[in-house]
Amino acid sequence: MTIQLEISAEDQATLNYERYHHPVPLVQRRMEALWLKSHGLPHAQIATLVGICENTLREYFRLYQRDGIEGLKVVNFYCPGSALDEHITSLEDYFRAHPPTSIKEAQAIITSLTGIQRSETQVREFLKKNSISVTVKLG
Repeated sequence: MTIQLEISAEDQATLNYERYHHPVPLVQRRMEALWLKSHGLPHAQIATLVGICENTLREYFRLYQRDGIEGLKVVNFYCPGSALDEHITSLEDYFRAHPPTSIKEAQAIITSLTGIQRSETQVREFLKKNSISVTVKLG
């Protein structure tokens, strides 16, 4: 099935610019696909040049038909939350009152307070992400 698109000269100029200058590579790829479509290339050739399958190419075309160039710029990356996120307030309060002296200690406290076990690396990242510092006691 061939999708017929009307791409204005203004949109074509925007596609040409954004295919090189947009900060998100996925959006650049979408812009490139539409720019090539505006030049009348066959779908199979566009898919090959852009490095996508023809189904994805059709998705890009439908996205443009529905939402225009602004729709091509929308990117919804999946970013799962942490099970610890629902405990952040209580953990912050506890750690401010009782600063852990090591990541291992913080790990044990998190497990005892929440019942959630995480590796030392995950605990370190969680503490860093939430600006909770580990205090090293000397002597």
